[in-house]
Amino acid sequence: MRVYRVSELLAEVKHLVQEQIGYAWVEGEVSDFRRPTSGHIYFALKDERARLHAAYFRGRQQEGVTFRDGDLVRVFGLVSVYEGRSEVQIVVEQVMPQGRGALLEKFEQLKRRLEAEGLFDPRRKKPIPLLPRRIGIVTSPTGAALRDIFNVLGRRFSGLGVVIAPARVQGEGAAEEIAEGVRRLNAYGAVDVIIVTRGGGSLDDLWCFNEESVARAIAASRIPVISAVGHEIDYTIADFAADLRAPTPSAAAELVVGRKAEFQDRIKGLAARLDRSLRLKVAEMRARFNRVARSYVFREPGHLVGRYRQRVSHCREICLLRLKGGLADRRRRVDDLESELLHAVELRSRAMREKMERLRSRLAAVNPSAVLARGYSLTLDGSGRALLSAEQVRAGEEIVTVLYRGRLKSVVRETMEEATPRGAGGAR
Repeated sequence: MRVYRVSELLAEVKHLVQEQIGYAWVEGEVSDFRRPTSGHIYFALKDERARLHAAYFRGRQQEGVTFRDGDLVRVFGLVSVYEGRSEVQIVVEQVMPQGRGALLEKFEQLKRRLEAEGLFDPRRKKPIPLLPRRIGIVTSPTGAALRDIFNVLGRRFSGLGVVIAPARVQGEGAAEEIAEGVRRLNAYGAVDVIIVTRGGGSLDDLWCFNEESVARAIAASRIPVISAVGHEIDYTIADFAADLRAPTPSAAAELVVGRKAEFQDRIKGLAARLDRSLRLKVAEMRARFNRVARSYVFREPGHLVGRYRQRVSHCREICLLRLKGGLADRRRRVDDLESELLHAVELRSRAMREKMERLRSRLAAVNPSAVLARGYSLTLDGSGRALLSAEQVRAGEEIVTVLYRGRLKSVVRETMEEATPRGAGGAR
């Protein structure tokens, strides 16, 4: 009996297949559709029992004929053997679309039924938190999707907590594991948002995300869910049930941490603007204080008093020269004038000192550090706006409290309304 080398045996099988079958029509459902940069199309034809690989080279492709995963097609071509992988394949020369495939029809039926139930209603979508402290991820712990997410988190916000609910994301039993992962993270309760994800693949590879159990688990989640399955062109039932769809795993991570980084940048910008404004105000008040302090009254008060004393002496001399006209009355007048002048100087000096003290008090009052040092604080809402009333926030929202030393981040548990203070206006 002859002993074949592997390549010899496959060449013989290829020859027999081409000789015995040759060109043939084959009908099946398209799966694993790929079109690389070469322009050739590679896909698989399948039915409920088997799969056949197909190669549709660019030079033989028909203009205007398109098909995709899930389509039912009839192809004509040469049945052969691809020796490099020991696979039976058909080299396609003609494609005739026959309609929707079984999987695509199943997808549309489930989508219509769940949509009719209201699972995809935009009104039931939960908002994605602006500042998540910890995220949950339902995916394969060894998949590329998890690596992509970690790369984004490490680059954008490495301090964010991550909880992984490992699950198979392809094949039998994967849908149940994905749904259970969402339920486990809800039971754990210590995450603010959940990402359900996997990398790209064929319609068959992604099919577990089209199962009803996954859609219902996502719709029932108390925690907001982001679906990031496959590539940008891939849509699954999970995408419609989720609160937000991301085109890729990396995009899902950007949606989570990009908002947090944006908010932090806004806080820094507002803090810088507040600092500049306060510095300008302090500089303005200091300049006013210095102008008052350099005024003539405070710079040379004795000189001013001396001028008034000179006037008093002059008046006294005049009075002495006119003794014969009522010396006593003149002296009393001079004395009264002297008292009035001295009193006027004293009042003027006192008024200027009081004005300087008021300016010093106002300068101290507008110093934010002095206000904070007295135990006061500044409270900002999630958008960085100063809070003046409990009506501006709701329970569950996060607020930032600026203290004399440092800042506090907290979550509002309850808001309590107080009566309008007396003198603040409104009905009595």
